Amino acid sequence: MAELSRPQPYQPGAVSLFFVAKAGVFAAAFWIWLLVLVLRTEPATGAHVLAATGAITTTLVAVVLGARLALQRNAAVRHAEMKKLLVDISWNAFAAAGNAESAATVVPFPTAPGDDELAAHRSGGDRVSAFDRGNGERIGSRDRGGSNGDRRR
Repeated sequence: MAELSRPQPYQPGAVSLFFVAKAGVFAAAFWIWLLVLVLRTEPATGAHVLAATGAITTTLVAVVLGARLALQRNAAVRHAEMKKLLVDISWNAFAAAGNAESAATVVPFPTAPGDDELAAHRSGGDRVSAFDRGNGERIGSRDRGGSNGDRRR
């Protein structure tokens, strides 16, 4: 059977790549300008500082944007693989349930037990949650309302 054509996963594209390329072009321009200024053998001026600052800054921006683009692409591929895996798992579980000869061969999904089932399985020594107690029932604590007055803290 031929492999079905699946839609391509989301790939961060033209806009991100444009900014990486733009930062790279600016970095190259600043580095060339700095090289030209240094080769003139003049004493260092403000133009040298500006060219060096621009070259370093735009190079760092290009590297950071390039790394971000690579991480986004990698995450998009991983996300697409995870979606494919989840679809395959759910399809296989559905197919296994449909192909089962009897209901006993398929593991059922767990269901929450009802309140009557919990009470039937509980013995006298088990813990009782605060929601299972009555309004006036307090276990392991003293009654603070009656004998010592109505003090407020």
